[in-house]
Amino acid sequence: MAVVQVVMAVALFYYAMGWPGEIYVLSIFIGLGYGAHWAIVPASASELFGLKSFGALYNFLTLSSPAGSLIFSGVIASGIYDHFARKQAGLQQLNSGSLPATHLEEEKSLTCVGLECYSLTCGIMSGLCIIAVILSLIVVRRTKSVYAQLYGNTLV
Repeated sequence: MAVVQVVMAVALFYYAMGWPGEIYVLSIFIGLGYGAHWAIVPASASELFGLKSFGALYNFLTLSSPAGSLIFSGVIASGIYDHFARKQAGLQQLNSGSLPATHLEEEKSLTCVGLECYSLTCGIMSGLCIIAVILSLIVVRRTKSVYAQLYGNTLV
């Protein structure tokens, strides 16, 4: 899981920097990472916590995806996008010298163009992937002795 998180962090950082072909790199590596998570996480959960409560754990893992989506896309990404869209709309009004738009027109015309719209969001998500790498490595370190006792000392 740590390797998959590193791949996802690098892809998100690549997009945040605005390097050439960023959407293709992001799409491929995030798709691979997300697919690998759905293959690795249920097996890891059953291995770490046993099969007795696997149904409840699997349902919790299944609910974590839409909950994370709600938090990241519904709160964080939309808030950052709206901030930069308002900033760009304000700059356009200053450049054109027009009167301030009404609230209805402002909400209707909010569009963000450029790298700044999603680069901060991808940077935040890349940082969270790095935190996930650290947490995964902590789990590996804590369970290493258990697996060494189960399968012999070849792992230590």
